Amino acid sequence: MIKFKHAGAAVLVAALLSGCQTTNPYTNESQNARATNGAMIGAIAGAAIGVASSSKSDRGKGALIGAASGAALGGGIGYYMDVQEAQLREQLQSTGVSVTRSGDNIILNMPNEVTFGVDQSDLNDSAKRVLDSVALVAKEYDETKLNIMGFTDSSGSESYNLRLSQVRASEVANYLMSQQIASHRIASHGMGEARPIASNDTKQGRAQNRRVEIVLSPLSAS
Repeated sequence: MIKFKHAGAAVLVAALLSGCQTTNPYTNESQNARATNGAMIGAIAGAAIGVASSSKSDRGKGALIGAASGAALGGGIGYYMDVQEAQLREQLQSTGVSVTRSGDNIILNMPNEVTFGVDQSDLNDSAKRVLDSVALVAKEYDETKLNIMGFTDSSGSESYNLRLSQVRASEVANYLMSQQIASHRIASHGMGEARPIASNDTKQGRAQNRRVEIVLSPLSAS
């Protein structure tokens, strides 16, 4: 039996065992008993692994992380992505990056003003801070793939825009790998002028179309 020296770890596991029988603790939505039971089993197993793999002084923290990750995995893909979405929303508050959900995918829309300068391909400081936050969550939930897509507006030639978007997507990918995200979890794509989200006929619309999207999806579905 696991003995928790830190109250926080014990409280987390106790909540998963008793207080979360019918409600997802991250979204407050009802979930089926099978997913809940899986989450409870995963929490216990994850906490055990977290304790065993942590130093003596960090065992409480290890149990917390292990229990949360184990609960997410045990509860199924949807639950696993729910947990990540909640943590990403918390990490990315007030950064200008939007977090949206589409099925089991989480989409991070990074506007150009928080990633690259006009016609530039070097990440700015705000982009690095955002990507540090993304990496923090991605390292904890390592069963997720990060699909990075660069987009431009329609100014300039189509071939130039495609190359620029490819370079920008690669810059984001390389930075995330420098933060110890495994390369097999990352894919980058230049989309150029494709898939505009606003009209290219206005300055405001073009600004919206210049963006980088990171789509987080279950690795098992890739």
